[in-house]
Amino acid sequence: MLEELKIKVYEGNILLPASGLVTWTSGNVSARDPHSGLVVIKPSGVRYSDLTPDKMVVLDLDGHKLEGDLAPSVDAPTHLVIYRGRPDVMGITHTHSTFATAFAAVGKPIPVYLTAIADEFGQAIPVGAYAPIGEEAIGQEVLRSIGSSPAILMQNHGVFTIGPDVMSAVKAAVMTEDVARTVYYALQLGEPFEIPPEEAARGHRRYREHYGQK
Repeated sequence: MLEELKIKVYEGNILLPASGLVTWTSGNVSARDPHSGLVVIKPSGVRYSDLTPDKMVVLDLDGHKLEGDLAPSVDAPTHLVIYRGRPDVMGITHTHSTFATAFAAVGKPIPVYLTAIADEFGQAIPVGAYAPIGEEAIGQEVLRSIGSSPAILMQNHGVFTIGPDVMSAVKAAVMTEDVARTVYYALQLGEPFEIPPEEAARGHRRYREHYGQK
């Protein structure tokens, strides 16, 4: 079932430790199949070095396990709430990456201090309010607070990113940590200059329309 999507989700999960975004078994990546609506997600508590595509777990949008020998990620309820509330989202990544989570710990968004933030996000990376782990509260708060951003910092918790496919969500997580690290160091030197909203929007639009091979 969904063998190609399992491979993509596996590859997305493996990129998390390779990019320095997770430790031990923390973090997870999932994807939704646009045809069936089913979700493939990392299993709970399995070390990344032990993952294989066939260990990914298949769920329906109500959380029923349809395939897989292992229990799904404990963050599955969060992922499913987001998928149910955002039909445009086909991939989700969750990490506790160090610098981005430091901003989450103090409840501070990451303003558009860098052209890289404008390019990738087009706006400040927002912070969602604290929500208890385990059920649907985190997903509901993500939906309430993320707006048009592909990333959100959840207060006291970590990072959630969304995208139209697996790799878009993973890339957003990588870039969130990258800009968080730079902004953290900039704040040690002084007060960074914020890029005006209209210029951030222009840079984001230009990046989306012209960057890379078309």
